[in-house]
Amino acid sequence: MQPATIVGSLVGAAVVLVWRIRETKRPVTAAKLLIPPLGMATGFSMFVVPQMRVPLVWGLAAFAAGAVFLSLILIRTSELTREGGAIMMRRSRVFLVVILVLAALRLLLRAYVEQYVSPAQTAALFFLLAFGMLLPWRITMFLRYRRLVGQAP
Repeated sequence: MQPATIVGSLVGAAVVLVWRIRETKRPVTAAKLLIPPLGMATGFSMFVVPQMRVPLVWGLAAFAAGAVFLSLILIRTSELTREGGAIMMRRSRVFLVVILVLAALRLLLRAYVEQYVSPAQTAALFFLLAFGMLLPWRITMFLRYRRLVGQAP
């Protein structure tokens, strides 16, 4: 694996950790929950490029792995609470550990997966895995948010 890939993955993990810590200090809104998956969905445009395409079964498997296994970890370690008139994301040490473990798994799996598919296809598969993880998690958080908004403060 190239050193730039390792550094890029570590920087990405650090950015996610800092972002998640900062996110817990600001009130949650519906837009803050729904815009990330909508923004990330633009990444599907990568499949216009033939080198990025993967067999449908591989893509579905990557998405399903993210949705079934990884999103459940995020869902279980994320909690919304009402603080006064605002709804806040409660910080979880477990969540931070999960992000670090996911970053390590990504590095380890990337080296393995790239033995069998091109780097472009590897990127596409990890995108599908990440989107599969993000979408159910954010939808669940949005449903929890709506439930809390419906309750009287």
